[in-house]
Amino acid sequence: QLSLVESGGGLVQPGGSLTLSCASADFASSTHTTAWFRQIPGKEREFVAGISTTGRTYYAESVKGRFTISRDNAKNTRYLHMNYLRPEDTALYYCAVRSGDVVYTRGPMYNVWGQGTQVTVSS
Repeated sequence: QLSLVESGGGLVQPGGSLTLSCASADFASSTHTTAWFRQIPGKEREFVAGISTTGRTYYAESVKGRFTISRDNAKNTRYLHMNYLRPEDTALYYCAVRSGDVVYTRGPMYNVWGQGTQVTVSS
């Protein structure tokens, strides 16, 4: 079964850092755009960051300057480096991919999703 496998979530204090990983043997990061979304129960899924096949990056305003999306094409792994975390960053974080070079901020434009990894920012 084709899949994305996320890891790296956990509990962190405000101001702390976490790095999420999204690995896939099926979807090369050199041919598939990747995005990270997050969702809080009762709210719509929110775009966080995206990286195109050519390496262009895009961020939600709420995370600019704090989060960095990157990838390792040799490992087919994508990362979301999160610094200066805030309680409002608490959510279930999902990795998603789509073929092609365009980064969309709308979830339905992505056809493959990971299972999600929980990030909780609390003292």
